[in-house]
Parts: sequence; structure tokens; C-alpha cells
Amino acid sequence: MYMNDYLLAGVDPDFQRRWLMLMTVQCRVVDREQALGVGFSERQIDYRVSTGKWQRVHPGVYATFSGPLSRDARLWAALRLAGDGAMLSYETAAEVQELVDKPSRTIHITVPLDRRRARHRQAPGIMIHRSNQSQPEFPGGAKLPRTRIQDTVLDLAAASVTFDQAYGWIARGVSRDLVSVHMLRTALAARRRIRWRVLLVDSLQESKDGMNSALERRYVRDVERAHGLPAAERQVRRVIGGKTQFRDNWYAEHRVAVEIDGPAYHRYERVQHDKDRDNLNLALDDAKTLRFGPVGVTEHACASAALVCATLRNNGWRGNPRPCRRPGCPVGRFDSAGRT
Repeated sequence: MYMNDYLLAGVDPDFQRRWLMLMTVQCRVVDREQALGVGFSERQIDYRVSTGKWQRVHPGVYATFSGPLSRDARLWAALRLAGDGAMLSYETAAEVQELVDKPSRTIHITVPLDRRRARHRQAPGIMIHRSNQSQPEFPGGAKLPRTRIQDTVLDLAAASVTFDQAYGWIARGVSRDLVSVHMLRTALAARRRIRWRVLLVDSLQESKDGMNSALERRYVRDVERAHGLPAAERQVRRVIGGKTQFRDNWYAEHRVAVEIDGPAYHRYERVQHDKDRDNLNLALDDAKTLRFGPVGVTEHACASAALVCATLRNNGWRGNPRPCRRPGCPVGRFDSAGRT
């Protein structure tokens, strides 16, 4: 069908094969240079556009058919607008990688940093980024060029307004089994600059023998000590219902456990396992468990400290918590009954 509709008699067979490949791979979307490269003349291209056989999607980019464009065709049109080496990135890469569940309103494209700006023809609804930090993914077949999933996640994290939002991308990628912590850690180490680097490094650091991870150390420093909370026992071995457990932080006198969960926690099996364990502890041991992720021991450290403080007070602690140096810290505003 493509041969009869779009090629000219006498065109070299090699060019015909290239044209058919473009039609198949790029959802029948091409740019002007590609059409010229397989044997069309400027006049023939303009004639097809003027008669409605082709339609202009962007300057120099055409759909070789009439009628509406599919989502993939529009993405190919944006890629061809940006030129060779362009790849989907940010929310648009997340869309095709199933990191998000709906199409991005703006089509995000990343091109190499050394690309001449003159090649960056702009169009409404398309944002073109210039960067050498994100590397291409090679999905094979007729799939759209996009950044590697680990780079997509890190790009979105770096563009986030808060670390809470940034870590949300990490958690989503890991929980959907789209990316591993090791892949993210390796990609992060290769970047010369990125927002939230220190917090992301701590969040992705794997603990050795289950002890002393960066997040656990942040809990001790920024939640517990900074707010005058009692010192918990660390990595305590306990046997409940015949099963051995290790608790990250155990306040034995008040029967409160605080667990610090990294990215791997977000996988469904791990979440359910820990819920079952927490329910068992409450039923058989009357122990309360609080869980905090990377955001809870960094950006929301004060709110986490207030929650731990309230839980400890409800279980009999009568110490003297104090606010830390962060503006508006709510900890320490308790009366003798434990109310704020």
C-alpha cells in the first residue's frame, strides 16, 4: 500500500526499502529531509501537501495521510521536528514507559547538548531540552526513541518542586518494577549535577547487613536527637509469635517501633509482608509501629518527630521534647497531658 500510494515509478529499490521502513517505524510521519532522501523532489512534496494527500504537522514535518493523527504519530512528528538524536523525555518518556497512566499535556523532547540551536524549531505544545546527562534507551523494533527509564525518573525528580515529589518518582518506578535501585544509583553517580543529590544519594543507599543506612542515620540525627526524643535501641532482634524480627528503632519501655523504609519497600509484596508483621506485633505484643520513608526523615523530619513524640507520650513517656532549628517546627509545644 505504501509503495503504490507514496513512491514514484523508477525509484531505486534501496530508497524504496528505506521509505517503507520509515512508513512502518514512524507511523507514516516523515520530515522534509527524509522525503528528499528517498527521491521525492521539493515540488512533489509541496504538491502532495497542497492536494491534501499529505498534511503538514509542523514546519518541515508531514503525515503522509489525511485524517487525524494517532498519539504515536504526534510523538513521532515532535521527534522529527527536533531532528536526529532526539528522544522523548520527562513526562512524555514516562508515558511510553508506563511510569504514568495518562498522556503528557506537553510533549517533552531531549536533544544532545551540542546540537545547534537553529535546528530547534519550536511548535506549540512541545518543549525541547538540551542535555547530555540523559542517555537513550534502545527498545528495538518500531518503538519511539526515549530516555532510559532510570534517566526519566531522575529527570522528573530533578524537576520536582519538593523532595517529596522527587522521591515519589523513585517510589513509583521501583514499585512498578520498571527500574531497580542499583540502576538509579549508577545513573545518579554519573550525573555531574542534579537537584536533591544528597537526599537522593541517601535514599538510594543500600544498608549493609540491614544496619546503619543513610536514612536510618538521618532518623537518629534529624528526627530523634534534633527534637530531644529518647534514644531508641537500634536493629533489635525480637521473637514474636515464634518468628524472629529485627526492628530499626525500638523504644522498649514504651513499646513503640519506628521503621525506616527505602525504595525497595514500595514493592507490593514487601508492603503486605510488613503490614502483616505490624498487625501481629499489635495483636500479640501490644507494640505500635510507625513507618517513615526518605521524605519522612528529611523534608518532613519535624512532622515525623511530632508523631513519634505523641505516640511515645500516649505510651507513658514524660520527657521534654524541643523544637529543632527549622522554622515552624511543631515539636515541644506540649503540655503535661501531651496535648499541643
